[in-house]
Amino acid sequence: MEKIVDTIYKKQALIYKLFLYIFAVSLIVYLFPKGNKFKYELIKGKPWQYENLYAPFDFAILKTEDEIATEQDEIRTNHIPYYDYDSLATQSVYNNFQKQFSKVFPDSINVAKQRYLQNSGIQILNKIYRHGILVQNVRFNSNSLVYLKKGNEAKEVAYKKILRQENLGDFLDAQIEKAELESYKPFFKELFFNILKPNVHLNESLTQDDLKSKLEAFSFTKGSISKGSKIIEKGEVIDQDKFRILVSLRKEYESNFWGATSYYIVLIGHTLLVALALLMLFLFIKKYREEIFESNTKVTFIIFNILISVFLTVTVLRLNVNYIYVVPLCILPLTLKAFFDARLGLFTHVITVLILGFVVPNSYEYMFLQIIAGIVTILTISELYKRANLFISVGQITAVYIFAYSAFTIIQEGDLSKIDYQTLLIFLLSGLATLFVQPLIYAYEKLFGLVSDMSLLELSDTNSNLLKELSNKAPGTFHHSLNVANLAEAAANEVGANALLVRVGALYHDIGKMTNPTMFTENQTTSVNPHDELPPSESADIIINHVVYGIEIAKKYNLPDRIIDFIRTHHGTTLVYYFYQQAKKEAENNLEDVDEKRFMYPGPKPFSKETAILMMSDSVEAASKSLKEPTAQLIDDFVEKIINKQMDQGQFLNADITFKEIQNIKKILKRKLKNIYHLRIEYPE
Repeated sequence: MEKIVDTIYKKQALIYKLFLYIFAVSLIVYLFPKGNKFKYELIKGKPWQYENLYAPFDFAILKTEDEIATEQDEIRTNHIPYYDYDSLATQSVYNNFQKQFSKVFPDSINVAKQRYLQNSGIQILNKIYRHGILVQNVRFNSNSLVYLKKGNEAKEVAYKKILRQENLGDFLDAQIEKAELESYKPFFKELFFNILKPNVHLNESLTQDDLKSKLEAFSFTKGSISKGSKIIEKGEVIDQDKFRILVSLRKEYESNFWGATSYYIVLIGHTLLVALALLMLFLFIKKYREEIFESNTKVTFIIFNILISVFLTVTVLRLNVNYIYVVPLCILPLTLKAFFDARLGLFTHVITVLILGFVVPNSYEYMFLQIIAGIVTILTISELYKRANLFISVGQITAVYIFAYSAFTIIQEGDLSKIDYQTLLIFLLSGLATLFVQPLIYAYEKLFGLVSDMSLLELSDTNSNLLKELSNKAPGTFHHSLNVANLAEAAANEVGANALLVRVGALYHDIGKMTNPTMFTENQTTSVNPHDELPPSESADIIINHVVYGIEIAKKYNLPDRIIDFIRTHHGTTLVYYFYQQAKKEAENNLEDVDEKRFMYPGPKPFSKETAILMMSDSVEAASKSLKEPTAQLIDDFVEKIINKQMDQGQFLNADITFKEIQNIKKILKRKLKNIYHLRIEYPE
């Protein structure tokens, strides 16, 4: 049992990564939309690259979205509304006619004439109420038809035949004139205006119900394909008609009912593909970025970013597939490049896009656009901490999206006018969202304890509290650190290392000397050396302990681990040679042995290109102060001697640095030191 527990304890980092891997695969598969995936990629305007395709089952040909929208608009436009004819209101008008007639027309008119006038009035009423008077005026085309509903019977009537209240006066004038009753016109108009009532109104509910039923009965299909019919031949160009048939087949195929067995088979397929993609990422990190693989925090950070990208994309996919490109996927390579390197950022981005390609529509177009955008992101973004660079890069990314999308549209539609400007706007929104990367990087630094170039730039400020304290307590050490920073930065630029990281590491590498500054020669202002009164072993302890004190101070001021690494490694496992030699002399006189490890820095040795550069620059700069009358040749020999000795001691065995890079670093250090000492050719007098 103890062995099992011991094995688990030793392998806990690997077990954690295995758990993380399983969790990531499970969560991604859970987030994926469930259903079958059509196995053919459809690109309008491109030749069919597969074998001849025959219909696997009967299916209907779907109408395009434009056709559906046009036909439904036609239904709405041509739809005939229903109007109710109020018979009770009409009858009350006829009843009032008899009562009001005798009141309006004078008694002096003889009986025969009165009867004639009454009959004429009733005839005019019949014409008015044949189709009725509108209660409210609705703006229809006068030639439009409406259904006029009288009781249970509805008849089509021209809308213009139903009288409007504002036209009633003109209608009465025309009818009175036609009946040759102009002399009685004032009496008739007074009579009619007293009794006439509107009796036709729009039946809103019946009209809407009828429209709804017609829209529900609308057919979304246009023809059908029988099982076994040839759909397309190999090499045949996918034109508009073929594309419509293939899209119809795909939708029918993906919407088929899946039983429990089929569901689990599809689920297993998704799981295997996602597991394979993430396995490639883990293997890449293990082989080419072992220092990242060893850190559970960094691996978790990478997987976390992938999960966020998948979650956002799938969420948008479920809400509205038309907005799929609004997700700023280029934040992923930007973030990883800021914390790690461009190669890992691009590889992770490609893996993420391949995973999303399983579920997004038009997967080839989507993957092409996203991978190209990711490559542009990696190529264009440099020095992310400079705001102008980020804006320029985002502009270039957006331009590439638009350019590539337009090219796909031209290929598929053969017409520039078919470009969807709403999609172009979505690309612009995606570009604006990409600018969110800067506050996101800051949040990640606090959440995961990582360090980016933006933080390094802040740390490089010599007005920071810690560096101010260093310059006050140990001005010589501060000046030495500045010189080392300049040397190391130049060397890093020469060999393609992270120059900003090296510079910051150099500025802080000797902060431990603040604890006891006068014990270091660069801070001694008098000829008195405190070490003259101490035994060599004690002096060596003081010198060696500046590394330990430096680590403590760095942690107190919350410096990132990447900077603390420079403090740990800038002396590697070298000897405090001066005091070791003094101890050896004293031991020879006393016939004693000297333990070499007693005078050796605890290490570790430099384990990156940047920490190795700092060790070389620090040693060369410190030792250069001992040169009395430096010459060009003396400096060349001096640099060669110091760095070759470090190589002989194996100080750079753990660092990712080549012999060629070390030679280039030597050249830079020699040139810089010659500039510092202002070495010039001596001219004859």
